[in-house]
Amino acid sequence: MSKRSNPETLRVLQLRSRLLGALRAFFAARDFLEAETPLRLATPALEDHIDAVPAAGRWLRTSPELHLKRLLAAGASRIYQIGPCFRLGERSERHREEFTMLEWYEAPGDSTSILATTIDLIRACSKALDCRQDYFAREPEILPLAEAFRRHGLDLDAAIAAGRFEEELCFQVEPHLGFDRPCFITDYPASMAALARRKPGFPELAERWELYVDGLELANAYGELTDPVEQRSRFLATAALRRAARREVYPLDEAFLQSLETLPPCGGIAVGIDRLLMALVEAKDIADVLNFPEE
Repeated sequence: MSKRSNPETLRVLQLRSRLLGALRAFFAARDFLEAETPLRLATPALEDHIDAVPAAGRWLRTSPELHLKRLLAAGASRIYQIGPCFRLGERSERHREEFTMLEWYEAPGDSTSILATTIDLIRACSKALDCRQDYFAREPEILPLAEAFRRHGLDLDAAIAAGRFEEELCFQVEPHLGFDRPCFITDYPASMAALARRKPGFPELAERWELYVDGLELANAYGELTDPVEQRSRFLATAALRRAARREVYPLDEAFLQSLETLPPCGGIAVGIDRLLMALVEAKDIADVLNFPEE
């Protein structure tokens, strides 16, 4: 049984409905098509730190990314999807095993064009919900990942070499990001962006950024990798890492890899809807913005 009162439940339902309405209005005004992709997959994307939930011989999607890119390869240019995603073993004040994801893709596009769209979208949501408009109107900070580590007395390369990257990022860097204005962390190492293309002129870096508000990660964006040979190589490298760690290794998605042969230059992003609402209303626990927090 939920401990939330009926008026509190109704308020959350209203906020979520207004947010979803604002998102769909934003994309409709920019000629995006709303897409639907399968919930149960023959194989999820191979990513090092994301585990899929088994579902009767298949897996529940961790993201609609691979299928959305296949739609881009088929000729779509601006598409988005809002819907449930699932990641095994994720539960905390900021995580749930089942959560709501927004993903969108722009072709032609890259990580820079996606960043500009993201700023516009979040400002539109803030206005629609009449929440934190002064905060989101501020010019965001653009901060390279290595500099974010240096500000807190840390060395990014040393953390990666010692296998401490996730620990230091989550516990010593992230909690300080995005308090006076939104913060975009850029220039991730290419090894930490399995589906992003390399940054022109800086092949050791990826076209990847993440958005932080109040120490909370809201979004993860890529200038998308379109080279099927490099993508296969990256998937195989991730498979080797997962195998060495005795984690489940998923089959390669051959249909997706084939689609990369016709995938146009594009940018893409994943935004956690539950976390976005947390940031807008300044909630500290994801349970405070879910319709059914105790289930």
